[in-house]
Amino acid sequence: MKAIQLEKPQSFRPLDMPEPAAPAAGEVLVRIHRVGICGTDLGGYLGKMPFYSYPRIPGHELGVEVLQVGEGVVNVQPGDRCAVEPYLNCQKCYSCRRGLTNCCATNQTLGVMCDGGLCERMILPARKLHVSRQLSYDQLALVETLAIGCHAVDRARVQAGENVLIIGAGPIGLSAIEFVKVAGATCIVLDTNEARLAFCRERLVVPHTLVARGDGSELTALAALTQDQLADVVIDATGNHKSMSHALNYCAFGGRLVFVGITQQELSFPQAPALHRRELTIMGSRNAHSRDFARIIALIEDGSIDTKPWITHRAAFDEMIAAFPSWLKPESGVIKAMVSLT
Repeated sequence: MKAIQLEKPQSFRPLDMPEPAAPAAGEVLVRIHRVGICGTDLGGYLGKMPFYSYPRIPGHELGVEVLQVGEGVVNVQPGDRCAVEPYLNCQKCYSCRRGLTNCCATNQTLGVMCDGGLCERMILPARKLHVSRQLSYDQLALVETLAIGCHAVDRARVQAGENVLIIGAGPIGLSAIEFVKVAGATCIVLDTNEARLAFCRERLVVPHTLVARGDGSELTALAALTQDQLADVVIDATGNHKSMSHALNYCAFGGRLVFVGITQQELSFPQAPALHRRELTIMGSRNAHSRDFARIIALIEDGSIDTKPWITHRAAFDEMIAAFPSWLKPESGVIKAMVSLT
C-alpha cells in the first residue's frame, strides 16, 4: 500500500506499507479518496507546528469510502462516503466526560500526533465517521476545515447584527467567515494579502475587507465601518504572535477575542488597560465537536455553504511531493490544495 511520510521538516518520502488488518470491534476500514492540505500540514512541513512529531504520515482533512466494518458498527456500512473527524479522544478524561472531546487531555489528531490519511487505506474508529449521501469526496474533505471555523464562531457566541472582524484570510479564517454569515452577523476581514481579500469579496461575498499595513490605518478604517464601536467579536486565525498580541485593539467594549491560530511564540499585551477598561474576554478555540461535522454536512447539502470557490489547486497522489513546496508561496494563490488518491 502506498503512503507519503514527512520524515523530517521539508523532507517527504514515498512509502510502501503493509495493508491494514481487518477492523476490530467498533472500527472501520476505509479507502482514502481525497486529502485536503491545510495550515497544519504546511507548518509541519516547515517544522513550525506545535504538537507535530516526526516522522509522520500527514493528512487529516479526509474524504473516504467505507470498505469494511468491524463487529458492532451500525452508524456506517460498506460503500458509504464519509467525512472524518480526525481528533482521536480517549472518552475517559475530565474533558471528554464533560463533552469537551475537542480538547481531550490525550488527544491524538490524525496526521499530527499520529499517522494520518496520505495513504491508500486505513483503520479508523467508526464513531469518527460522518456520512453523506449527497456530497462528493472533495466536499467531504473540506468538512474538517469548515469545522474549525464553526467551532471558533460558536466559542465567540456570535449573534445576528454584531460586527465580527476576522484576522487572517487563510483557510481557517475563510471557514470562520462562512459561519459568521450563517449567524447573520456583519463580517469584516483583515489581511496583509490583497489577493486573498479580493477572493473574500468576489467569491465569498464579504462586504468589508481591510488591508493590514501596520501603520494604524486598519484600526481607523474599522472604526469608520462600525461607527467607532469597533468589533464585537475578533477572531484571529493568523497564528502570528504579533497579530495575536495586537488583536485586542480591535475589540469593542465588552468584546470577545478568539484565538484559533496557533503560535509557539509568546504573546504579550502591553495594552493591558484596554483589556480591563473594555472588560474583554479572551478565548482559545481548538479543533471542533462531533456535532459540528453533522451540522456542516447538512449546510453544504442544503446549499447554505457553497464549497465551489474553495479548492484552487490539485495534485494526484504521485504528484504531491513535487507540488507541495509551491503551495507555500503566497504568489501561488493557494486557498485550498486537494490531493486525489483515486
